[in-house]
Amino acid sequence: MSLPPPPPPASGDPVTPEDSLGSVTPEDWATGPPSQAQPLLRQEAKGEEEEGEETGVQGAWGKGTAEQRRRGWGEAAEAAAAEEGQVEAGGAAGSASPAGGAGGGREGWRRLLDWLRRRQPQCCPCAAPLPRSAAHCCHGGTKMAALAYNLGKREINHYFSVRSAKVLALVAVLLLAVCHLASRRYRGNDSCEYLLSSGRFLGEKVWQPHSCMMHKYKISEAKNCLVDKHIAFIGDSRIRQLFYSFVKIINPQFKEEGNKDSVAKPHVIVAGAATWSIKIHNGSNEALSQYKMNITSIAPLLEKLAKTSDVYWVLQDPVYEDLLSENRKMITNEKIDAYNEAAVSILNSSTRNSKSHVKVFSVSKLIAQETIMESLDGLHLPESSRETSAMILMNVYCNKILKPVDGSCCQPRPPLTLIQKLAACFFTLSIVGYLIFYIIHRNAHRKNKPCTDLESGEEKKNIINPPVSPLEIFLQSFCKLGLIMAYFYICDRANLFMKENKFYTHSTFFIPIIYILVLGVFYNENTKETKVLNREQTDEWKGWMQLVILIYHISGASTFLPVYMHIRVLVAAYLFQTGYGHFSYFWVKGDFGIHRVCQVLFRLNFLVVVLCIVMDRPYQFYYFVPLVTVWFMVIYVTLALWPQITQKKANGNCLWHFGLLLKLAFLLLCICFLAYSQGAFEKIFSLWPLSKCFELKGNVYEWWFRWRLDRYVVFHGMLFAFIYLALQKRQILSEGKGEPLFSSKISNFLLFISVVSFLTYSIWASSCKNKAECNELHPSVSVVQILAFILIRNIPGYARSVYSSFFAWFGKISLELFICQYHIWLAADTRGILVLIPGNPMLNIIVSTFIFVCVAHEISQITNDLAQIIIPKDNSSLLKRLACIAAFFCGLLILSSIQDKSRH
Repeated sequence: MSLPPPPPPASGDPVTPEDSLGSVTPEDWATGPPSQAQPLLRQEAKGEEEEGEETGVQGAWGKGTAEQRRRGWGEAAEAAAAEEGQVEAGGAAGSASPAGGAGGGREGWRRLLDWLRRRQPQCCPCAAPLPRSAAHCCHGGTKMAALAYNLGKREINHYFSVRSAKVLALVAVLLLAVCHLASRRYRGNDSCEYLLSSGRFLGEKVWQPHSCMMHKYKISEAKNCLVDKHIAFIGDSRIRQLFYSFVKIINPQFKEEGNKDSVAKPHVIVAGAATWSIKIHNGSNEALSQYKMNITSIAPLLEKLAKTSDVYWVLQDPVYEDLLSENRKMITNEKIDAYNEAAVSILNSSTRNSKSHVKVFSVSKLIAQETIMESLDGLHLPESSRETSAMILMNVYCNKILKPVDGSCCQPRPPLTLIQKLAACFFTLSIVGYLIFYIIHRNAHRKNKPCTDLESGEEKKNIINPPVSPLEIFLQSFCKLGLIMAYFYICDRANLFMKENKFYTHSTFFIPIIYILVLGVFYNENTKETKVLNREQTDEWKGWMQLVILIYHISGASTFLPVYMHIRVLVAAYLFQTGYGHFSYFWVKGDFGIHRVCQVLFRLNFLVVVLCIVMDRPYQFYYFVPLVTVWFMVIYVTLALWPQITQKKANGNCLWHFGLLLKLAFLLLCICFLAYSQGAFEKIFSLWPLSKCFELKGNVYEWWFRWRLDRYVVFHGMLFAFIYLALQKRQILSEGKGEPLFSSKISNFLLFISVVSFLTYSIWASSCKNKAECNELHPSVSVVQILAFILIRNIPGYARSVYSSFFAWFGKISLELFICQYHIWLAADTRGILVLIPGNPMLNIIVSTFIFVCVAHEISQITNDLAQIIIPKDNSSLLKRLACIAAFFCGLLILSSIQDKSRH
């Protein structure tokens, strides 16, 4: 299925206020790819190429016509061919491009190399005179290297486009789904078996079951699960130790006493024996024969109990023979293996024509193999290993009762809700409708296909392809979105793909950071303008921040406090851009129309609303989107209320600047009041229907915490935009190409202060003792590092003149990346990691990341397409659409209330 090119940006979407400001507002996160050619994934939209041709933009394709840019050739090839006398007036050198016509590539390269060899060495202009020995600073070899660098990037862009990447991602998903389905049918679909039988250590004391996530139970959770439950542990001293570790999950103060209880029929039976028999019979073969007879006699009884209770037979752990005392030397690993094989074979054959209900607890043997060397006597396991085995038993029994989010082992797939079923029907109808529409359109195209005159060999008529109708775009968008949402559901709600727990190490966080830094430096371009926070720069800023946040999430780096605090600054920086971008637009454009508001709200919330329906999650679960949505409305209301003050009005009378400052002061006062009055805040957002949007787990505390954590930074962004635009209007700033922002002395002084401030914050963040202390000071001090970064990035003229197109590409889809990671890159609602390729973590990350990025990019295009249809510019049509949207949300609230009552 061919993908349509993204529609042009809406007229209300600012690129720069008054076509000069380079800020990017958050709703642009949901727009399509940039018009300039991208670093890794080439856009194939014809309109974008034409735009580059008209404006003379030099991006990753270089200068020249659209055809020359497509062939990755550019200006140098044309000059080389012209010198050979082979270029006509039309400049048709494209056929000799490296990626060009058949057989012309090598010849074009040869001519280019010959031309470069014949050229006289020329020196580039330098700021200072160079010595004679350095007169070759810009020799042809340097230009050759630069040209090879650019051509290398263009070759990548030519053979690896967005469309081909998405096709490859689709094929990968289908193949992986088939492989996992076959594996499930062959190996079984019971994650409890994996939990009881296989796994590995991620690090010291961190056990990872095969294919599923293990929840670490707290005391309150364990008590809630085991209330009024009877659990029996039967066996030797090692089973007794397992019992003590199990009880200490519920009561850490429990004393290890050998009391035995006599109770009614137990709900859970944990049994196991062998080492005592080996010891008292001195490891004789007769003892093994007697052991087999005993197991054979009790197997039917255990099987009978297993029909109404959970029965687990614990295999014997290995011993560390070098540490065994003299009276235990007969307990060898060879003997233990023989006893374990006998127990397994007898228990598995205890029932005919069906699978045994007695579950073999063999994972403790794997744990012991890694930790037995830490044993004090060579027989009994260290306490940490016993705690791991006890936690596995807790997961086996309690996961199906409490259903923890991060405990996917032994947990069945949640049943579909009514809203999810209706959503599935809607997407199915969209897919069917689009297929019917496509078939009809294709048949009509065949009938109207121009025929040729057999005598003259010319076409009788030329048929112009009709424009794509809004209905077709609508159906196609929801068709693709339905398939994507099916992938979301399979990844994070079904049990087809595997999930694993996170485990943080410094290498898992910092090594990927170095990788993306190298790529970001490799793909650099000249900016189209050199204003402070120009469009390319803000895209770059959002892009590298988003990539760092993704690495932070998948590596589990939140456990490392210095990294956590710096990531908090990155989140604050996004909100800073929200205040900066929206204030700049309203202040300069003065556009307070309903169309602008609806477009921003749609682009911010469309994906999240769909995921709330499909994944059965509350709106507040995706906390960042509610955060930027509320702050956008705060900015809008602040500036739209009477008196509406804009830059144009303020330029006529300077008193209006004071009026705007009074508005900002009142906003700051309201923020401070809500920040220190939790009761008032919760009363406001606990009102229906706001409570349906901002409650999480029955209260709005999480929303208050998230809002309060970055309460001042949006205000700081608005104030910064006001000051910057005022300075720019008075021409105090020098924003020309290569010029420092201020005079040399002031620029150097500000750079010094910025670097010191930046490092000071980092030192403070690294010295915090706990998260509570850091979070308390974060709202007031985070702006220091944000402003320091802006000044460091923008004061030097050369820094404003370049940007990383690699980071900027990801910045264009940063919102989709942030939201999609919840379910198709991470797992269990961000608590774990999605495993598409088990047994190879590195390859798994590469494949899952590739699919994840392709999906995010496609959703960005879908959102952009639907925004043009659902939010029309005509006010009368827009009001009708808004009435339909309001009716949709009313129905959604009613269905949600019905679901909540049925659950309770």
